[in-house]
Amino acid sequence: MAPPSPPASKPWHAHLTIDLLAYVASYTIFHPFVAWVVPLSLRAQGTPYHFTSFIVSVAYASLVTVFHLLSLVNKRLAYGPPRPVNLNDEVIVITGGAGGLGLLIAEVYGLRGASVAVLDVAAIKEAEARGINYYHCDVGDAAQVEKAADQIKRDLGTPTIIINNAGVVNGKTLLDLSPADVERNFRVNLLSHFYIIRQFLSGMMSSSTGGTIVTVSSVLGKIGAAQLSDYAAAKAGLIAMHTSLIGELRHSPNPGAKNIRTILVTPGQLATPLFGTMASPSNFVGPVVEPVEVANAIMKMVDAGEGGELSFPLYACFMDWMNVLPAAVQRAARAMSQLDTAMRNFRVERDDKPGK
Repeated sequence: MAPPSPPASKPWHAHLTIDLLAYVASYTIFHPFVAWVVPLSLRAQGTPYHFTSFIVSVAYASLVTVFHLLSLVNKRLAYGPPRPVNLNDEVIVITGGAGGLGLLIAEVYGLRGASVAVLDVAAIKEAEARGINYYHCDVGDAAQVEKAADQIKRDLGTPTIIINNAGVVNGKTLLDLSPADVERNFRVNLLSHFYIIRQFLSGMMSSSTGGTIVTVSSVLGKIGAAQLSDYAAAKAGLIAMHTSLIGELRHSPNPGAKNIRTILVTPGQLATPLFGTMASPSNFVGPVVEPVEVANAIMKMVDAGEGGELSFPLYACFMDWMNVLPAAVQRAARAMSQLDTAMRNFRVERDDKPGK
């Protein structure tokens, strides 16, 4: 029998994306340290202070530095100071953690010694269950969530970190969606977040170190897309719920509410079975995001005890501006991005289970 042929390698330029260029720029020309290297180097060469090259380099370095300082101040004022995080004392609940993004996060935290509880209707393979406590639960069913929550509290203690990640995609036009499809979509993609947070928020506010709530939404919750009306509506609901929750925590009479940090994640298309074989129209501008990239960013922020927002890839960071553009410009942008035609050849590659 002939050995299997190796996978075809991609050309070098296939790995070049606008996100990669932006990442490199953020650590070079847009980084304060690097920006100040130029005027310091000019002075080392004896360049007079009044030379245009020196003045411009100092002005640019000063501008970059002020921008970074203002970003830090803005983040501190918007999301508060970091809360103390010690993984040995944290209990982490992850929905949809039997595969994809959720499983990646669960595995890493399990190996790092945290108490991890995964809620999913699909079982975790034994080889992937190291350090993970699995609870069979349909997170779209309030009764099942309550039962699982009670068991988690008995087994592991009071959860302090919630990562609401479970999700499903139907990929049908509005007329093709059955009532069962719509109900399943909203139960898993939206209602599950309410059920999970209601079970654990009080305990988190009672904790001396507070807690962290991660809401995994989608950029589609901001702009919508054809054949994703139910999915986009649920994800838009998550963004509104998350914003409202922040307001409630900020004005809550419970002093422990001030110690809760919230993280909103709005990624573009992830390279997981959730969106099947759908390909990105433009790999340079809108690359498919690898789950490990999102997992690393979420864990970095959780570990730091910070609150905030995470958007991937780069275009997702600017989608809030899409809805303030003139209608004709919006229509042209949607046509150029093939946003409303990308799902035409959608073919799901999952076993009908929730998960990212």
